[in-house]
Parts: sequence; C-alpha cells; structure tokens
Amino acid sequence: MSPSKKAKKTTAVRKTSAKAEPATAVLDLVSPPGPAKVESPRSGQQQEGRYVYGVIESRAPVGFGRSSIGGVNEDVYTVHYGDIAAVVSRTPVFIFDPTRDNALAHEHVIESVMKNYTIIPMSFGTVFRTDDDIREVLKSIYSSLKDVLKQMTGKLEFGLKVTWDRDRIIEELQREHDEIHRFHLELTRKHLQSTYFARMQLGRMIDKALAELAANYVREIYDGLRAVCVASRDNKPIGDKMIMNAAFLIQKAREAEFDAAVNRVAQKYGDRLNFKYTGPWPPYNFVNIRLKLERGGQG
Repeated sequence: MSPSKKAKKTTAVRKTSAKAEPATAVLDLVSPPGPAKVESPRSGQQQEGRYVYGVIESRAPVGFGRSSIGGVNEDVYTVHYGDIAAVVSRTPVFIFDPTRDNALAHEHVIESVMKNYTIIPMSFGTVFRTDDDIREVLKSIYSSLKDVLKQMTGKLEFGLKVTWDRDRIIEELQREHDEIHRFHLELTRKHLQSTYFARMQLGRMIDKALAELAANYVREIYDGLRAVCVASRDNKPIGDKMIMNAAFLIQKAREAEFDAAVNRVAQKYGDRLNFKYTGPWPPYNFVNIRLKLERGGQG
C-alpha cells in the first residue's frame, strides 16, 4: 500500500546502529526570577503568562499571526536574547490539557514558523510568567540552544508507522512455517487443540515467529531508507498490529529523495504491510529541551 504524507502527526522509532545520532539537548530549568503560582484553568483570577512554542534564530522581531491556545486569541511574537528568540503568545498561567483544540493551536503555530525558520520545539504546555523570565532562560542556555540550532538547520523530521494484519500473518505461519505447520497438524490429528499445554506451546511458537518476521521487515525497511536520512529514532509500537513506529531526520534538500525511497519500500511489500508516512515536522524526536515554570507556594 502506497504511503500517504500528511500535514499532522506525532512520531517515533528504532535507532539504526549504523547511523550517527545528532546530539540531544535535555535541559530541565526553572525560571529564575519571581516564581508564579500555577492556576487551574477555571480559577477566578489567573495571572497572565507566556506560552512558549519553540526557539529560532532571529535578531529582529517576528510575528506569526495569532494563536487560540488555551481558548484565547493572541498575537504570536518573539522574545529575544542576542540572535536567538523564543516564539510565544500571551496566555493565562495554568497547566494546559492536551485537548484536540490546544494541540491543533500549538501545531498551527509550529507550522507557520517552519515556513521560514528552523525551530527547536518546546514540550507542549511550556508556560512562563513574563518575557523577562524567558530572556533569562535563553541567556542561561544560550550556547546549548545555538549548538542545537546549528545541528538542526536545514533538517526536517518525518514519521513512519508500519502495521500488518496480524491474524492474516498467523494463518500464513500455520500454513507455511514448517515447525508451526507440523505442530498444528499434530494437534489437529490428536484432537489436542483444547488442552491448555498445547495452546500455550503453539502460542509461544507463533509469538516467536511473529517477532522474528517483524524484526526482519523492520530491518529491511531501515536498509531501504538509511542512505537518505541523517538519523532515525524508534518509539514502542502501539498495539499488536504495529511493527514499526519510527522518526527520521533528513536534510530538507533531500525530501524528494526520501519520499521516493519510502514509496519504493512500501511498494515492495504491496498490501502485506500498511505504511503511514507523515510530516514534515520539527525535530521532536531528536531534540529534547524542557523548560519549566517553578510552582509558587500555596496561598
């Protein structure tokens, strides 16, 4: 089944050992000045804060339209330290629920920024109290942000999820896998299908064969894409039908090559495997910068 590239998604992957990974920045920081109290969205009085979408390279102020994150409609602007800037909008200070509306509002801003800038994305729900708080954090991790921006300039992330019809594969194994086929015939001949031990033994044989087959498919898929990606990451497959849940970092200039490679791999397997191909996205799976607002005391 030919893959379809979409404009919305989240992804993840198995890292290929032959590929060098870009450095990942993991920074847990507390906003230095004036910790703010974190409110409930339904509190009567809410402090105004700043929702941070990500960081870009820019000395000049930039606007990115408006955002409805948190149910408000505010301008998206930049807060600067030197030649880097946080992309932000005003919002009440509270813990954001990852609702569909909030997620779409967040992604809409990211997509707008990506049209002209490399953005280092922040975790969903990153909120600071003031622009000055944000400047202090940008200052404190300036060198790390510059390094990551340099590494990610001109690169995009794409997601690839691969699923199969597990029941169909099991039926094929019972017909075509020599050991499983013989054991299945023996159970049928001796009417042992209903015994607990026989079912458990057959189940273990099938699980082992499925794992080996899935690993072979995943290895072949990576082999077909390795030459056109910078790096890859793997998240745990979701459910028993998914065998691969991967993210690929590629050079923007090679996007067409990567598209063609994914299509070649998908066509190789016909309807045996189903491919869901999504992107482009900022490098969510290759950069991990967590900025957090300190909770204030009670009262």
